[in-house]
Amino acid sequence: MTRALVVYESMFGNTEKVARAVAAGLSERVTVEARRAGPDTVVDADVELLVVGGPTHAFGLTRPRTRVSAGQQGAPAAVAAGPGIREWLSDLPPTTCAVATFDTRIRKTGVPGSAARGAERRLGRGGARILAPATSFWVGSTDGPLLVGEEDRARRWGRQLAARLTVRHGVGP
Repeated sequence: MTRALVVYESMFGNTEKVARAVAAGLSERVTVEARRAGPDTVVDADVELLVVGGPTHAFGLTRPRTRVSAGQQGAPAAVAAGPGIREWLSDLPPTTCAVATFDTRIRKTGVPGSAARGAERRLGRGGARILAPATSFWVGSTDGPLLVGEEDRARRWGRQLAARLTVRHGVGP
């Protein structure tokens, strides 16, 4: 059975909602697990698709100081203390499995940056095969909520990833 792992970082719960929706979409065709990034989150050898997601902070992946700032804005202290996707990716051994990345961010003209693109670059440098371009899901403000329709869009994206995995990489259900 094809296996996927969705690893996420979430300060206010919005990125976790997207991660779980992506996992729900994937689960229609593959076995999937969604887990918060941390030292005990490992990519087993039988994982054929790794999906990584996190919030965009200061134009990219979170850092310890941006997580402290999130904590000052109301994110739970344990979550704000980290580690985040940046640290998790730094500790991740090179992988050649298929990968896809996503982020949550504010849809505001002139605000650049994407945690998903940063994660995609890091994974690509490590030898991973990029299955789909980095994707953003939109929140109304720093602490959310997700914009209307974004959870449904995440679920559809998960379905699309599962379909691409089976077509492009010859992975069967």
